[in-house]
Amino acid sequence: MLRHEIRPGRAVAGLVALTLAAGYGADAAGVWNAPWTFFLPVFFGGLWLAATVTWVSYGVRRRRNARRATAEAVRGGSGAHVG
Repeated sequence: MLRHEIRPGRAVAGLVALTLAAGYGADAAGVWNAPWTFFLPVFFGGLWLAATVTWVSYGVRRRRNARRATAEAVRGGSGAHVG
């Protein structure tokens, strides 16, 4: 199976979008009577949270890659990956 980068910021943005869609759907169906001003803070707060999660994960990824590069340089750095 091919490995790919995990993008937690996109996952958070997707969950916020699903939450907003569910809220709008419930409001349209008459199940929930939410004021329109409720959705704006949820939207912008979700975008802020997704950006923060992306920023943190980027920093963690950079630090992890730097540690790997340093460890490979110390071992001799043949470039062959075992495992």
